[in-house]
Amino acid sequence: MESFGTRLHRAVTERGPLCVGIDPHPGLLARWGLADDVDGLDRFTRTVVDALGDRVAVVKPQSAFFERFGSRGVAILESTIRQLREAGSLVLLDVKRGDIGSTVSAYASAYLDPSSPLYVDAVTASPYLGVGSLAPMFELAAEHGGGVFVLALTSNPEGAAVQRARTSDGRTVAQTVIDEISQLNSGANPLGSFGLVVGATIGDTGHDLSTVGGPLLAPGLGAQGAGAADLRTVFGSSLAAVLPSYSREVLSAGPHVDALRAAAERVLGECRAVLAAR
Repeated sequence: MESFGTRLHRAVTERGPLCVGIDPHPGLLARWGLADDVDGLDRFTRTVVDALGDRVAVVKPQSAFFERFGSRGVAILESTIRQLREAGSLVLLDVKRGDIGSTVSAYASAYLDPSSPLYVDAVTASPYLGVGSLAPMFELAAEHGGGVFVLALTSNPEGAAVQRARTSDGRTVAQTVIDEISQLNSGANPLGSFGLVVGATIGDTGHDLSTVGGPLLAPGLGAQGAGAADLRTVFGSSLAAVLPSYSREVLSAGPHVDALRAAAERVLGECRAVLAAR
């Protein structure tokens, strides 16, 4: 199987640098005129897939908004993953898992083993039990052509207390995460399969992202406050690796398919203009 980095590079080349989240929270369901129940969840996700699955490079379902409905919600997540694959989108499941030993191995099997009903192209993961604790996830991803996006510099204000704390060698905790992911991507071409999550709202990071060699997922665009132009400030010379991620900015245009497509095309155009000017 081709590596995730290779598939992502091709998808972005063909469809453009855009990731759209599927975040069916109660307020958004209400905005669409849908009930906050399993039927509303199903109608919401089917509409998003119909609108964007065959034209957006990456779609990112947020697992928590499916899990809150229990087994029926997870069944809809499984169906959504399948539908997105059939439409040709890469699926990045936003689960932010992180643990140690057999637990990480189980998470890896759930999301990165092709035999699992929740099998996706890539997942998000938390490294704050140590990047090395995610080794089973990295190993299974490499074995089956999957990807892992590791949290590095997040948009939430609470994150800075941990991520910007200094280690004994003077680097921040976030920089140690960045450097370890860079090593995993060493020699990869055209793009490594192990990425980082760096919030688009954080401004000049003061961190070195130049050697990562993998994709840089940039959430926080649109409704969370950042615009495409902010990507220049956050990522600087590393713009070529950036995968901009929007959720509410696009999803709020629903429930009509044409409106969702127009919103996605608009933000994609804004991102293209910024990333092309790097």
